[in-house]
Parts: sequence; structure tokens; C-alpha cells
Amino acid sequence: MSAKSRRSALTAAIFLMATSAIGPGFITQTATFTTKLGAAFAFAILASILIDFVVQLNIWRIVTLTKMRASDLANAAIPGSGYLLAILVIVGGLFFNIGNIGGTGLGINAMIGLDPKVGGAISAVLAIGIFLSKRAGMAVDRFIILAGVLMIALTVYVAIVSGPPVGDALFQTFLPSTIDFATITTIVGGTVGGYITYSGAHRLLDKGTVGIENLGAVNRAALTGIAVTGLMRYVLFLAVLGVVASGVVIDVSGKGANPAAQAFQTAAGGIGLRIFGVIFWAAAITSVIGAAYTSVSFITIFKQDITERARNIATVIFIAISLMFYVVITTPPAQMLVFVGGLNGLILPIGLSIFIYAAWSRSDLMVGYRYPRWLLAMGVLVCALTWYMGYKSIGPIFALLSA
Repeated sequence: MSAKSRRSALTAAIFLMATSAIGPGFITQTATFTTKLGAAFAFAILASILIDFVVQLNIWRIVTLTKMRASDLANAAIPGSGYLLAILVIVGGLFFNIGNIGGTGLGINAMIGLDPKVGGAISAVLAIGIFLSKRAGMAVDRFIILAGVLMIALTVYVAIVSGPPVGDALFQTFLPSTIDFATITTIVGGTVGGYITYSGAHRLLDKGTVGIENLGAVNRAALTGIAVTGLMRYVLFLAVLGVVASGVVIDVSGKGANPAAQAFQTAAGGIGLRIFGVIFWAAAITSVIGAAYTSVSFITIFKQDITERARNIATVIFIAISLMFYVVITTPPAQMLVFVGGLNGLILPIGLSIFIYAAWSRSDLMVGYRYPRWLLAMGVLVCALTWYMGYKSIGPIFALLSA
């Protein structure tokens, strides 16, 4: 593989992972929890970034070393577990995509006032068009990179305008006044939970960036993807914190509440609401693409010889089913977006446990490569932590649906 091709593959993987993570749920969660916890939410962000680094570094390395998709690797390590992992990721991805399509509708509504259901349908059709194009792979890569750069730039602008108390935020990043496990589990789930964990790794597989010879580049890509996601969450947190610290009360409990939209509008007026619409739509449409692409990549466990064209058609069907559910489900979109982050946070420890076991006990799957024990030890600690946080959070997370 040429240096240019490898760089292109790594960039695509970084942005697919980052834009999958920076979805409408990510934005809604950040606004909701910043309103709830204030500057103390900074600690939850730091904790999630540290957890994300360990999770992503282990999973990207193991997938590219074994040259196997996550579900195939799981089956090879623990027979039958790949089917369980595939079903959990596909179901979690479907729930997430219902919320993502809802996010596109909310974004278009903020931009031009169009009914969210109509806006969601238009956006889903656009995503379907991308996967039906003859050069779907290139179209996906270019679209998510452009959208990712756009939403980061616009969020930085709003963060500056809102004038947040940066000193207090930095202090509470390390010494928080409140620690909330359900919050940390939910935002970890929204950043590397469920399908998001595997999105970049599977993109590297499809691009052929695998094996020991590419390990250094894979490490840098995994760390860069989490760094981009962490930076975006912190900047978004500062944008909302500036509004909350000014004394403005943001509604997070009303049936039609959209806390992020309220914060952006308060910070920058009418133009702020339009900017929010663009950011939210870009975040949502790239997450629709990322969730559909990654969830369908797990179908290979049930049909090994599936062609790329057939996978693209399956992805189109996946998006269409998500749209159908979005149209009929009555749960408010913002509430659904927070819930699915938590759901993916509960799925995370299952997949991570399988991967850590494979790296620890099945070096034969990695052509005899001796996996760094320090990285495995960190993986075990984070795996235990995600199980504990999932146990502590399961009640509060499912309570979100009835709130």
C-alpha cells in the first residue's frame, strides 16, 4: 500500500469514528448533562476520554492485527460469541440510527423550520443515495470529512461567543464537585459504545490497512480519533456552560425540549439557532451513515461471501427500517438520543471482554504477535470499570424512556 493510500485510509477511519461518535446524541447528551452538572461535567468528559483511549487503542489494534472483523474474531476466540456481539451491535445501531434520523430532522427544523419528520425523511433519502452511488466508499469518506471539519469550526465559534468560565471548568476537570456514574456510562456509550467502537477499525479492514507493518499508523489513528472527539465534546461543553453560568435556565425536561438548541440560540441569537441546525444536521447525517455502515459490516458473520454491492444494499435497507421506526415512535427525539447512548454504554463491556480475552489468550490469532501486557492490563481495568458503571447505571438509563 502506498503512503498516500495509507494516509487516505487512516484519515477516513479517524473521521468515520469521530463523526459516528459526534452525533446528535453526543450533542444532546453534552447539553443535557452540562445543564444538570454545570462545570463538574468536565470530569465526566475527562474520565470518558481516558476510557475511550484504552478501549479504542485495544480494539483497533486487535482487529487490524488479526485482519478479522469484530464478530469473526469473537467467534474464533469464544465460539458463538460473535453471533451475540453482532446481534447486540446491529440492534444497538438500529436504535441509535432511529435517534440519528430524528437528529437530522431537528437540525433541519432549526435551520429552516421544516417539520422534523419531513426533515428526517429527506436526510435518510440523502444517506441512501450516498450508498447507492457507484463509488459509495469514496462518497462516504469525502462527505464525513467535510461535515466533521464544518461542525468543529462552527462549535468553536459558539464556544467563544458564549464566554464560558474556563478557569472553573479546568479546575473541576480534575477536582469535580459531583461524580455521576450514569452520566459517565452514557457519554462513554455515546463515544465508543456499541457500533462506534468498531467503525474506524472496520473501515481500516475495508481499506486494507492491516498487519504488524501498519501497527504504528493504526495506533496514531485510534488516538487521533479519540482526541478529535474529546476536543469536540469539551468545546461543546464550554459553549453550553457559558450559557448555563450566565444564569439562563435551559429546559431539559419538557416533551419537546432541545437543550443544545436553546443554548446556541441564547449564546448567539437567531444566527446561533441556525448554526446549531447546521452542526446538529451534519452530526446526525454522518452518524446515520456511520451507524448503518458499521452495523451492516457485522452481517458478514451470518453470510461470509457477501459482496460489497450487496452490503451497500443491506445498508440502504437498514437506513429505511430506521426511518420507518422514527416515523412511528412517539418518544421525543432528544430523550431517545440520550437513552441510546446509555444503551450502547451497556453493550460496550460485553464486546470489550471478548477482545481482551482474545488478546490475552489467543496470540495465535495475531500470527504470534506478543501483545503489550501494559496495554492489556489497562484494558482489563477499563473493562472491569465499564461493567461496574453499567451495573450502577442500568436503572437510571432505562428510566430515561419513562422520564
